[in-house]
Amino acid sequence: MDLQEISDRLEIEGAVVRYTRGIDTGEWDLLDTVFTPDAEIDYTESGGIADTFPAVKAWLAEVLPAFFPKRMHSLAQVAITFDAEGTSDEALVTAYFHNPMPMDDGRGGQTVVEFGGLYHHTFVRTPDGWRSRRLHEEIVWKRGI
Repeated sequence: MDLQEISDRLEIEGAVVRYTRGIDTGEWDLLDTVFTPDAEIDYTESGGIADTFPAVKAWLAEVLPAFFPKRMHSLAQVAITFDAEGTSDEALVTAYFHNPMPMDDGRGGQTVVEFGGLYHHTFVRTPDGWRSRRLHEEIVWKRGI
């Protein structure tokens, strides 16, 4: 592994962390540093939408705070595979996640909804750095729903 690959891997991992931080903190504009403007995002396995980044960003900002006022991701096992051509302009990235979120139980209390799964990104090198061109959220397990 050369210095360029080490740098690329750190930058991509940083983008994945910024993604979860943006979602958890509600800093929606932070997502602009993660995705390409035309990125395709698919949250259908968790009951969400599949659309382009601008539409999904607006949906997240509206829906998540309404149903899940607090959010917290944990990430693990970030696997990065660069394109087979050896140009390192594209990378397939899979990150394990655990995402517990408290929500109103409808009886004056709270319940915790949890998702565990895999974030599958396709990252591309852009003039602004590595950005995700595609995200598919694969749900492996859920609890509390």
